[in-house]
Amino acid sequence: MTDPFGFDDLSLSWLSAKPGAKWHRHPGLLNAWVADMDFAPPPVVLDALRALLDGGDLGYPDHLPDPSGAATAWVARCADRYGWSPSVGECRELNDVTQGLQIVLHHHTQPGDGVVVYQPSYPPFLRSVEESGRRLVPVVGRRSAESPTGWVFPLDEFEAVVIAERPKVFLMCHPHNPTGHVYSDDELRGIAAIAARHDLIVISDEIHADLTFAPATHRPMALFAPERTVTIQAASKAFNLAGLRYAIMHIGPTALREAILGVPDHLYGEANLFGSVAAQVAWEQGDEWLDAVLAHLDSMRSLAVDLLAEHLPDVVVTRPSSTYLAWLDCRALALGDDPSVAFAEVGVQLSEGPTFGVEGVGRTRLNFATSTDVLTEIVTRMGRVRRGR
Repeated sequence: MTDPFGFDDLSLSWLSAKPGAKWHRHPGLLNAWVADMDFAPPPVVLDALRALLDGGDLGYPDHLPDPSGAATAWVARCADRYGWSPSVGECRELNDVTQGLQIVLHHHTQPGDGVVVYQPSYPPFLRSVEESGRRLVPVVGRRSAESPTGWVFPLDEFEAVVIAERPKVFLMCHPHNPTGHVYSDDELRGIAAIAARHDLIVISDEIHADLTFAPATHRPMALFAPERTVTIQAASKAFNLAGLRYAIMHIGPTALREAILGVPDHLYGEANLFGSVAAQVAWEQGDEWLDAVLAHLDSMRSLAVDLLAEHLPDVVVTRPSSTYLAWLDCRALALGDDPSVAFAEVGVQLSEGPTFGVEGVGRTRLNFATSTDVLTEIVTRMGRVRRGR
């Protein structure tokens, strides 16, 4: 298989010299924790950023106060790729996805209000709910051999919790982080029906949408509950641009949209110029790179599962249907509440399982967005862990 962008040609010396959090925070370890890929971003994005610098103009962008080119590029991409046509006038540009969900919680809820979150869950979701003084209402997913993705989040249990706890918001990762679950149309219709019956706003974080592996397909939540859904997206995960701080939020509910768009124009800041340019170029010109990275990640997700079966056969893992993250159930190894501690002792840094909620105890998350050689070394080292410690 050809590798035009060098995804399978990474050196540990280059990786360990990177100044970002992934490789800098835990020196001396093989790092497979935070959701950054190990690859350089698309060349078209790097070229655009260099051209911006070479042009010598880092003053106010000419689009202000109108939406940037990134916003219009995202709207066009949603229509072309996902069959959903949001209005750019109903959007708010952001620094990142978490900022968007915190803005929605601030405007739509009060301290003590319930927020439903599927668990295990992306840790900043849980922190955002708790630090906002809102009440976390967990609904637990589980592995299922009968599901095409290997996971289920039962709708009947979801509705029972909603009836009992009377939350105001359902906060969802779509696709789901950390399991890689891709919601089916039936699931999305079911969520929409429950939201309508119980007057829920849905915050749908769709940052991993472009990282969905065939035959699974991503369908925006807003197609199923347009008047109840806030969709938040970014190019940061699919194109490896997290440090450039750009995201976008479409606000479907009319009253909520009027409240958010009606605040003073500097209250939530403006998107970074470099992030906006990078996102626009990625969404308009980056699909060749994206197709190649998806093909590589498809190989890596299979390799990760095969290597774990070889070196850690007692670890339970399901090949994810989206993302570049694998959720590992390590409870059979008796490594304690946070297995990442034991794996760090043999030279590998994974994500801390308990930060993903109550369903993270005894589990950890592996980032497989790297090369064949690096991933092989990561899992080989993991196999040296001392069981029953």
